[in-house]
Amino acid sequence: MTREQNRSSSREDEQSRSKDNDKSQSRNKDQAPSTRKDRSRSRSRRRKGSRSRSRGRNRSRSRERYRSRERGRNTEHSDRRSARDGHDAWRYERDGRYDRRRGRSLSPPRVKEPSTADEPPVKKKKEELDPILTRTGGAYIPPAKLRMMQQQITDKSSLAYQRMSWEALKKSINGLINKVNVSNIVNIIQELLQENIVRGRGLLARSVLQAQAASPIFTHVYSAVVAIINSKFPQIGELILKRLILNFRRSYRRNLKQQCLTASKFVAHLINQNVAHEVLCLEMLTLLLERPTDDSVEVAISFLKECGLKLTEVSPRGINAIFERLRNILHESTIDKRVQYMIEVMFAIRKD
Repeated sequence: MTREQNRSSSREDEQSRSKDNDKSQSRNKDQAPSTRKDRSRSRSRRRKGSRSRSRGRNRSRSRERYRSRERGRNTEHSDRRSARDGHDAWRYERDGRYDRRRGRSLSPPRVKEPSTADEPPVKKKKEELDPILTRTGGAYIPPAKLRMMQQQITDKSSLAYQRMSWEALKKSINGLINKVNVSNIVNIIQELLQENIVRGRGLLARSVLQAQAASPIFTHVYSAVVAIINSKFPQIGELILKRLILNFRRSYRRNLKQQCLTASKFVAHLINQNVAHEVLCLEMLTLLLERPTDDSVEVAISFLKECGLKLTEVSPRGINAIFERLRNILHESTIDKRVQYMIEVMFAIRKD
C-alpha cells in the first residue's frame, strides 16, 4: 500500500509541475510583446533626452558666446572712457586747472544768474512803416493832410519828400490821361505840359499805353496826344514808340491776337501822325505775312485798313509788294475761308 501511494503522489507531482510549466510558458508568451513595447519606449525616451540635452548644450553655448561678446564690448567702452578720462586729466594738468590730490577744479565757481521767470517777456514792437515810403504809396492820404505833411518837410532832398512828389506826379499824369477826349484835348495838353513830364516820362508812357490797351476806340485821341508831346519832347515820343514795339513783339511771340491788334492799331495811328516812319509799318507787315496763318493775316489786314492810305502816299512800291503777297496767299488757299474773304474785301477797299 505504501508503495502504490508513493507512486500516485509522484505522478501527481509530475502532473502539477507540467501544468506549472505550461502556465509559465503561456505567461512568458503573453509578457513578450509587452516587454518589446517597453524596450521601444525606453529607446525613444533616451533619444528625446539626448536631443533635449544637445539643445540645452547648444543654447548654453550661444549664451556663453553672447556674454563673451557683451564683455568684449563693455571692455572696449571702458577702455575708451578711461582713455578719454586720461586725456582730460592730462589736459587739465597741462592747463593747471586740475588738482590731482584734491580732485577738484581750480576754476572759480559759477555765479548763478538771477532768474527772470517772474518778469514777463518784453514784446518787440514792429517798426511802423511810413506810408509815404512804401512802393505803392501806402494807404490813402487825404489831400489836406498830404499838403500839411508836405509843408512840414523842409528838406526837399530827403527821401520822404521825393517819394511824395513822385506819387503826386503819377496821380496827376494818370488823371489827365484818363480824362482826355476829342473835346478837351487842348486843355489836357496844356495841363500836361505844366507837369514835370521830363522827370515822369516813364509814368506818361505807361499811362498812355495802358489807357490805349484798355480802350482801343480812343486810339486816335491818344495818338494825337503823343504827336503833340513828340513835337515838344522828341525823347518822350521815342520812348513811347519803343515800349509799344516791345509790347507788339512780346504779344506776337506769345500768340496773343488781341494784344497784337491793339498794338498794331496804335502804331498805325502814330504813322498817320508822322511820329513813326513808314519803314516800321512795312517791316511789321512783312513779319506778319512771312509765315501766314489765320490770325497773322487778320492782324495784317486790320493794320492795312488803318494806315493803307498813308502808305500809298509815302511808299507806293512797298504797298504794291504787300498786296502782291496777299494775292499769292489768296491763290494758295491754305487759310480759312473767312480770312480769304477778308483779303478780297481789302482788295475791294483799295480799288475804291
